Amino acid sequence: MTLLDELSGFEFEDVMEDVFRKLGYENVRQAERVADKGRDIVMEETVDGTRRAVVVECKHTDTVGRPVVQKLHSAVATYDYPGPKRGMVATTGRFTNPAKEYARDLRKNGDPHPVELLDGTELREIADEIGLDLYNGRIEVLCDRTLRPTDPSRSPDAAVRDAFREIENLDPRTIPRPTMTARFVPVVRIRGDVSAVFETSAGVIHRVNERDEFVLSAGRDGPRPLEAGVERLVATSADQRVDLDEHRFGELFDAVEVERFGQTETEYKEWAVRRLRRRHTTTVSYTGDNNVTYTKECEPNLSDISIQSISPVYLPRIRTTTTLGTYEYPYEYYAAGPSRYTIEDGIHRCVQCGGSDGTFTYCENCGSINCTDHIRTERLVGEPVCTGCAVTERFFFSTKYFYDGENLEQFNEEYEEMPVHVKAMENKALVAAVVVAVFLLLVAAFATLGIV
Repeated sequence: MTLLDELSGFEFEDVMEDVFRKLGYENVRQAERVADKGRDIVMEETVDGTRRAVVVECKHTDTVGRPVVQKLHSAVATYDYPGPKRGMVATTGRFTNPAKEYARDLRKNGDPHPVELLDGTELREIADEIGLDLYNGRIEVLCDRTLRPTDPSRSPDAAVRDAFREIENLDPRTIPRPTMTARFVPVVRIRGDVSAVFETSAGVIHRVNERDEFVLSAGRDGPRPLEAGVERLVATSADQRVDLDEHRFGELFDAVEVERFGQTETEYKEWAVRRLRRRHTTTVSYTGDNNVTYTKECEPNLSDISIQSISPVYLPRIRTTTTLGTYEYPYEYYAAGPSRYTIEDGIHRCVQCGGSDGTFTYCENCGSINCTDHIRTERLVGEPVCTGCAVTERFFFSTKYFYDGENLEQFNEEYEEMPVHVKAMENKALVAAVVVAVFLLLVAAFATLGIV
């Protein structure tokens, strides 16, 4: 099979742009496809601290002769760049001996614009290194790195205990170990530049010179932007990357699942280019030479968009379930070492009404977590008890809450022995209302008698 034989010349240029970016070249971008002056791709490299331009000619042919190399050498010499520069010809086929001799003579004579030759055999070797599919020209994602699923300075369930720390009447040190599963989801971080100038007969009407970074979900359901908090977590956690060691992580979690990247790096690049093109397309108004106002849609060309890097990494999605009494509390988050982004918080939620705002209190009697509307003080022992499990009975017209029937029975016995004035204090609000009412009646009576 001929290397990449199903691709057109333009498609081969697309592939080579991805290849050079993958190999570590910077500012890799395609030249205009019309009148490219012998330049298909331009990019940069740094050698011994010096920035150097590389001008590439891509030839999707069986053989490349000396004239192609000569043409590129002239294109390099006339390329407007403020520093050193060199050329490269990449082909799916082979170079003729005269072509090789011409490139060799340039190097031998110390020409300031040498030309490197990259043939089909060398492309096959590169393909093996970077995961290039020779049949369709796609670069596969090769990734064995993940953001840290835990903070190595703390226990694996530290995030869960942190969440329980905010629950009143509950010591997080006493909660049992939660069930923990780790799902490693694929994401890619993409950095791209857009540099475009739009001109009419009236002159320059619009410029774009922007650098964008974004993080995509890269699973089987296709590239999707992540919500802002998750994107920020990935973007700021580059120093939290470690090897994806399923065996080691299997010792930390009850279950480990590694999802696969759904598309190739080439497809993520194409998605990013479309997104950048849409984002920076705008309609501008300008005044022509005849003082008439016009509008023009300014859409960057593909050659105006350069994808600088595509960095794949796995993002740990940790799901935990903690059992307290008769209740289970899910807590799920994305992890990056000590940092995390919460997806589901079943801890800060009232089991009675589902409310998730305000203060929450733990009921040790049944294991429930409750909002202030559904937590009471147990009359016999003075500890919190929820309205869901409490046994209730009215004393002196006031409802009292008990852990169980045994506590209720014990208090009933104590209540029977209380003097009437002590029993009355079981309903302090009623006593206070009676006192106020009596006071007001006395005031009214004294007023009638003219005493006040």
